Amino acid sequence: MSHVAYELGTQPECWERAAELATSQRALLPRPGERTAIVGCGTSYYMAQAAAALREEMGQGETDAFPASEFPLHRRYDRVVALTRSGTTTEVLDLLSGLRDTGVRTTAVIGDPATPVMTLADELVVLDFADEQSVVQTRFATTALTLLRAHFGLHTPSVVADARTALTEPLPEQAASRGQFTFLGRGWSVGLAHEAALKMREASLSWSESYPAMEYRHGPISVTGPGTLTWSLGEAPAGLGEQVRATGGQWVAGRLDPLAELVRVHRLAIAVAAHQDLDPDQPRNLTRSVILTAGEEAVR
Repeated sequence: MSHVAYELGTQPECWERAAELATSQRALLPRPGERTAIVGCGTSYYMAQAAAALREEMGQGETDAFPASEFPLHRRYDRVVALTRSGTTTEVLDLLSGLRDTGVRTTAVIGDPATPVMTLADELVVLDFADEQSVVQTRFATTALTLLRAHFGLHTPSVVADARTALTEPLPEQAASRGQFTFLGRGWSVGLAHEAALKMREASLSWSESYPAMEYRHGPISVTGPGTLTWSLGEAPAGLGEQVRATGGQWVAGRLDPLAELVRVHRLAIAVAAHQDLDPDQPRNLTRSVILTAGEEAVR
């Protein structure tokens, strides 16, 4: 069994632990009314997008999400939350360093505390039980989002039950043989759709795209047809499934909690990799953490 296959299978237990941890870490996470930015890189950025949308939906305060490299230093926030599995990603460390002594409170949600981030963030929330050996992120990302969902009062046991279902029910028929994948979301699940597409690219080198669901008719549907799959994470717009099927493409309507649907996509990514004789533990051109040299860092 690959590292990534083992780790994605442990997500329900990790989510339960994160939900329990959220209560004791409440003082370290955004308080209602705080103007908050959530940052990350790659997968963590997409989790930040989902978390920011959820927090605003709950009316807990203005919340933005940014890639760490694109954080607008001219804006004023009460708190910045950095999601970082490794604690070594250059862009995250540079941002936290730049925010020191500015009066902005910083919290890092991390997998490995014995890393440089521990000296740069004001507060740490450690999810070491969800840390991973694999390059491709699965359980850390979804566990960090579960922590924040629980903190916002949006986590229920049914979410974990859906995750267990996602690990056991059959994947959509013939999905692993498709040549192109599109993932759609609405509201907070737009970030999950972006992450689903990233997983397909990383693990299986597949042509994969992602969009807000209502934007799909505004152009992207033009590349849908036989041999493609379009998957909705969460409730889809009325009539969209019928339009996809009319093109000859395969339509998958998400039935589970959107985060649990992402677990199904994790499984699909591994299945597609196996179908193509790829090793998901050795994704092409990727490393577990992006650590840049001085010459590679972007000028801010």
